[in-house]
Amino acid sequence: MTDVRTRFAVSPTGYMHVGGVRNALFDWLVAKQAKGVFILRIDDTDQVREVPGAQQHILDTLQQLGIGWDEGPDIGGPYAPYAQSKRLDLYKEWGQTLVASGHAYADPYSAEEVQAFREAAQKEKQPFLYRKHRPETPPAWDGSQPLRFKSNPKAHQWHDEVMGDLSAGEEAVDDFILIKSDGYPTYNFCNIIDDHVMKITHVIRSQEFLASMPKYLNLYEALDIPLPLFATLPYIMGPDGKKKLSKRDGAKDAQDYLKEGYLPAALLNFLASLGWNDGTEQEVFSVEELISKFSLERIQKSGARFDEQRLLWLNGAHIRELPLDDLYTQVADFWPDVAATYDDAYKRGVLAIVQERLKFFKELPELTQFFFSEPDDQAVAQLLGDPKNKQLAKLNRAEQLAKLTRAHETLADSDFSLADLEKRLNDLLENLQTKPGILFSLIRIATTGAPASPGLFDTLHVLGKERSLKRLE
Repeated sequence: MTDVRTRFAVSPTGYMHVGGVRNALFDWLVAKQAKGVFILRIDDTDQVREVPGAQQHILDTLQQLGIGWDEGPDIGGPYAPYAQSKRLDLYKEWGQTLVASGHAYADPYSAEEVQAFREAAQKEKQPFLYRKHRPETPPAWDGSQPLRFKSNPKAHQWHDEVMGDLSAGEEAVDDFILIKSDGYPTYNFCNIIDDHVMKITHVIRSQEFLASMPKYLNLYEALDIPLPLFATLPYIMGPDGKKKLSKRDGAKDAQDYLKEGYLPAALLNFLASLGWNDGTEQEVFSVEELISKFSLERIQKSGARFDEQRLLWLNGAHIRELPLDDLYTQVADFWPDVAATYDDAYKRGVLAIVQERLKFFKELPELTQFFFSEPDDQAVAQLLGDPKNKQLAKLNRAEQLAKLTRAHETLADSDFSLADLEKRLNDLLENLQTKPGILFSLIRIATTGAPASPGLFDTLHVLGKERSLKRLE
């Protein structure tokens, strides 16, 4: 059997968006499941659009997500170098091979001449095909002119691991540039050469490349090299599901999610589910489960809607599964500033009771501020008098104060263990003949200054007796 070798071929023209990460993830999962090789390749032949620092950003993002590579630009490998800008001589050799076999020619036309051909086709209401304007006696190719592929117009049929059996007519095949006049190859050429040389077995690409497949197949034939397996990923759609996800839809740099406190495992879980499922109702997957259960056959053909609320839910689910010690280590940089003066034991106790409600780390200050700072008196007064709280609105100020006074008296004798707090406050509910929505809300607002908090007994236990009684006063 052929060893599985996949590659993530990425251009350093900007940040790592979610579509790119998903592509890398699927390549990585296929390789990991088969105990094969995952390659990171930098497609940096578009020198005009290259963004300084983008390559390092790509490497950092994948590493932080846990998507490691076996061969790549930073670690080398048997087919180094892994940046296309450093492989130009290889592409020229393959270009000369195509010239010698009659499958490529030097393009003598200027941009103005090509535009004239295009306009003439428009006037005749015909599609513009470059192959109709091939020079009869092209000059010898010396690198100063573009090298163009001499296509063989024909219908093509092929199998896609996701899309199934596909076909296209000869009108989809045309002559295209292999190497530009600046010496740099085009994507359509160098990717096929590199995939062949690096023995790539699976080419997993976004749907945007599907229209170019007839050109690629024509070139494979001209080069007389075997085809890898092809798998086309459906688009990631915007939140409305009607168009491809874009920056306007809020698509962010993958690192932005990490900086906000999204777990790498949750991001990978979410991105894997954009277009794939294992055929069950399971939604939360560990990385190990993704590796064991992933298959190209379970990727859907239609676009997958990007639902950031679902990502938020998944992240919360992954946070809840973390051991407290791991979580405490990971949130070290997310505590409110005032928490710096508190010891680890107290902060660990706070984290233990907010873990259930924590959806991403950056909201930790909002959820925990009242554990470290005294509630604002004005905010407390507003919450106690909030007409939207229909339970508390039934009581006037004197009635509220009377119940708070009884709560203070009851808790003054407590040892503030969870069991004692629960017993005393439940007994007080019965003695006052009131509801938890009234008594417990009053105590919660008075001690936290917040309309909601973790369980009241847990909150009071962590706050401690001295601080809780002082706030009640």
